[in-house]
Amino acid sequence: MEFTIKTNEGAYDLEASVRRIGEDILVAIWGGEKPHIGAVSVAQPRPSLRDPQVTSATASVICLSGHKEDELAKAASEILASVSKTNVVITAGIHWDNLDKEGIQKVIRNSEVLVDLILERLSKGTI
Repeated sequence: MEFTIKTNEGAYDLEASVRRIGEDILVAIWGGEKPHIGAVSVAQPRPSLRDPQVTSATASVICLSGHKEDELAKAASEILASVSKTNVVITAGIHWDNLDKEGIQKVIRNSEVLVDLILERLSKGTI
């Protein structure tokens, strides 16, 4: 099962394709004028180091030269893995020409909104 979801914040909106592969989750995140693959993150759930009763996640990231999606991919994969308690792979590729600091902050905020939308959809058990 799979679905596509998109933010609707009005500027610097992002889109994601989400697919279940067995129990695991594969997500592609893109946006901007030149969507691509700039970073890949793989996260797996584990007991929190502070409180073993809480699920956290550990992630590894590969970022292609010249790209800056690594932090976004890592954060998204860790959140999705810890909440869904399953392995998660994220690809991310976002590009707008001449993005200023305000634009970057908007992209980061939209990535958080996008993860919330994905979690909401996953919680409904429709995939």
